[in-house]
Amino acid sequence: MVSTKPRIAPGRLRELGPVNWVVWQALSRAAGTDDAHLFSTLGRTGGLFRGWLHFSGRLMPGGKLRRYESELVILRVAHLRQCEYETDHHIRLGRRAGVTPEILDRLREGSAAAGWSDKERALLTAVDQLVATRDLDDETWKALAAHYDEQRLIEIVLLTNQYEGLASTITALRIETDH
Repeated sequence: MVSTKPRIAPGRLRELGPVNWVVWQALSRAAGTDDAHLFSTLGRTGGLFRGWLHFSGRLMPGGKLRRYESELVILRVAHLRQCEYETDHHIRLGRRAGVTPEILDRLREGSAAAGWSDKERALLTAVDQLVATRDLDDETWKALAAHYDEQRLIEIVLLTNQYEGLASTITALRIETDH
């Protein structure tokens, strides 16, 4: 049985330092919780946390993809990686971007589910392939490129890998879901 006890306790002012403590407080409020455990844990890394946060924020919400599409990518990665923390957090964010309960059910089923547009199907197929193989075959790339420009194609790969890596971090550190 895998332990679910956090391997590193969420930090507070002493462990986070004043800058990361303020960032954690603001991000927790934005997430609708008193303690966004992801940020109070990763915040223990000092400047690395802020650098990661900048990169992550440039992808989502600051990327060129529509927020709805970003949430499809993130929620599919979270499902594939069975990352409850990512799933819970992005169900809330996804709802604001138009991800309905019906769409969530389809996301769990994957790109073969009925009801996806060709663009959504190409996006989800790419996410599945990236998570499974760390690559995209030519057919998947061609389908994706029919709907997205070069900047967004790069962003899709970066976004998928960012959230796949984050799911690994959450899982390895045993970060608890927010209450």
